[in-house]
Amino acid sequence: MIEMDKDKALIEYLSTYVTPERFDLFNKIVDQRTNYIAVVLEDIYQSQNASAVLRTCDCFGVQNVHVIENRNTFDVNPEVSLGSSKWLSIERHNQNENNTIQALSLLKNQGYRIVATTPHQNDVDLNNFDVTKGKCAFVFGTELKGISQKVKDNADEFLKIPMYGFTESFNISVSVAIILHYTTLLLRQRGVDWHLNPADRNALLLRYLMKNIKGSKYIAKTFLEKIAH
Repeated sequence: MIEMDKDKALIEYLSTYVTPERFDLFNKIVDQRTNYIAVVLEDIYQSQNASAVLRTCDCFGVQNVHVIENRNTFDVNPEVSLGSSKWLSIERHNQNENNTIQALSLLKNQGYRIVATTPHQNDVDLNNFDVTKGKCAFVFGTELKGISQKVKDNADEFLKIPMYGFTESFNISVSVAIILHYTTLLLRQRGVDWHLNPADRNALLLRYLMKNIKGSKYIAKTFLEKIAH
């Protein structure tokens, strides 16, 4: 049995371990998830900001978050994140001497354009950003200094949020919320194919079921061994 068929069979079996209402909720949420947009966080050190960003990603259906830990450890405050990290795909980049380059290279290989969120001579205002050009990974930097020079050197595009006051920048969690609200809205308005493909959709639905069912690993193992014979 091929992997996708295995996933479908296991989903159908595990769905009997949750209420129909819960299973319907999982399906509705998965149908609104996207990996067309990814969020990249470089050296965020305030747990309140980190947690608020995860909560925002979950609310706007952005599934993939990449966390770069060069100097600072990414800590989550449960009271702020409200369990959102449980439902997101969070990839930490902290094993190399230069985790920023490794993370950006990985994203580029996955077909993402690297969009640095900082004012720059070649930047574009958020309201002029073209979401139809292809998948985009928005990179947000540390609270104090913003993105690193390595991000600027490897970015494909630069994006800024128009501001009209004395303050030079938004709080990072506010910036993420503004950009994701606008770009996910555009995705739905411009006819972009932003939904997960069938294989990714099934994999995510299966993951949600596994997280929700007590003893799911044993249940799944027993079922897969049974259908293998």
